[in-house]
Amino acid sequence: MSEPEALARIREVKRRREAELLRKANVVAVGIGYRQRGGRPTGELCMVVSVRRKVPLEELAPEDRIPPEIDGVPVDVQEVGALRAF
Repeated sequence: MSEPEALARIREVKRRREAELLRKANVVAVGIGYRQRGGRPTGELCMVVSVRRKVPLEELAPEDRIPPEIDGVPVDVQEVGALRAF
C-alpha cells in the first residue's frame, strides 16, 4: 500500500474510532504519526494514541486496553503527560 493510501485508511479508521478511544482511562489524544521504538520514529505510519503515562497491561481494566491494531491499522501508544492549554 502506498503512503497516501495508508494515510487515507488511517484517517478513516481514526474518524470512526476516535471517540471510543478517548473514553478509555488515561487517553488524552488520538492522532496520526509514525510508530516509535525506543523514542525514535520507525517510518511506519500508524494511529497514535497519546496517554498521560504508560501503564502495564495487567494494571488496566480490559475495556481500557488499547490494541496494537484497530481495523487493520497499526496503533502506537505514546506517553505525553498531561496536556494543558496556555
